[in-house]
Amino acid sequence: MNLEILNIDVQEFITNHLKTEVTKLILKGTPFKEIPIQELANQVVAKQKSEKKLPTWFASENIYYPPKISIEQTSSEIAAAYKASLFSGDKIIDTTGGFGVDCYYFAKQFKTVVHCEINKELSEIVTHNYKQLQVKNIKTFAGNGANYLKETKDFFDCIYIDPSRRDDVKGKVFLLKDCQPYITPKIDFLFTKTNHILVKTSPILDITQTIGELKNVKEIHVVAIKNEVKELLFLLEKDFKSTIQIKTINIKKETKEQFFFNYKTESYSKYEMPLSYLYEPNAAILKSGGFHHITNQFNVFKLQEHAHLYTSEQIEEFPGRKFKIIHALPYDKKQIKKLLPENKANITTRNFPKTVAQIRKETKIKDGGNIFMFFTTNKKKKLIVLICTKLN
Repeated sequence: MNLEILNIDVQEFITNHLKTEVTKLILKGTPFKEIPIQELANQVVAKQKSEKKLPTWFASENIYYPPKISIEQTSSEIAAAYKASLFSGDKIIDTTGGFGVDCYYFAKQFKTVVHCEINKELSEIVTHNYKQLQVKNIKTFAGNGANYLKETKDFFDCIYIDPSRRDDVKGKVFLLKDCQPYITPKIDFLFTKTNHILVKTSPILDITQTIGELKNVKEIHVVAIKNEVKELLFLLEKDFKSTIQIKTINIKKETKEQFFFNYKTESYSKYEMPLSYLYEPNAAILKSGGFHHITNQFNVFKLQEHAHLYTSEQIEEFPGRKFKIIHALPYDKKQIKKLLPENKANITTRNFPKTVAQIRKETKIKDGGNIFMFFTTNKKKKLIVLICTKLN
């Protein structure tokens, strides 16, 4: 940690160059004798990346930023706040603390938070930043979180683990066994220190496979922000053997879309031909696999088993995008062109044999405009096109 970066003139330089392209910045070289240009550029880039993801850090003075990869890997403030809302109590430990965003929000829910980070320089950076953020109930430990747990006599309300999804050559990995630390062999030990374990995994991890690897899974939280899945959370409870609940949440600018269902409980969809309205589930639901639970909780029908699109005669509240169907027709290129006077539309495919690129090439339909076209399959297994306008 280069303390020269915290000097007033250096901090002003960083702030004044947030709009500067990093390549131009590096070519100009450093104006500060004690700070290499690469180190200075990293502060600029990392702060740039924090503006929307970590607004509290971005808006605070004298924040020291780590290498940009730590900013890329950390939870956003929105996701961290959601995780913190799941628990409250006396003590929680984050054994893979990273840049410390999750702990910052845990500190609002717990009396004491322990932040463990094996990278000593990163731990030092986090300790400094907590002081700037005026957080006083977080204890930082520069070392292996598992070692901390072995040596402490404390019992925690929850242990939080966010395994690194990078291998030794910095490549991305997605299976639990390829992450560091590998959680599965440590679960029995962890349950001697807590009754609850919260594990964050890659959003592309297979849910069923991960349930098979972990023990005592009670809940799975699929967290999307602005319809992009960001986190997959597995909540483990000691000795839990009952039904697993899957909770999906899509956090939008002013609202939250939530959809819950029980894992592996029998559920069957109701099917219908296209009616007046069309619905596309949000990304969190699509990731969760709860497609057959939707028609049991909402007054809608599924178009076809593998299409994952829904329809209704009356407009319904629905966790996803809603559309008014203007035309529903068999897939016919000539007929489609007649119904698109401007020859422009937003195209989506669901269980359709051609890609969006192939459809555009064949039909010459340009991208954009206010018309939305869904190329899909109906319950009679016929290829169809739904021409719609968006309602939300």
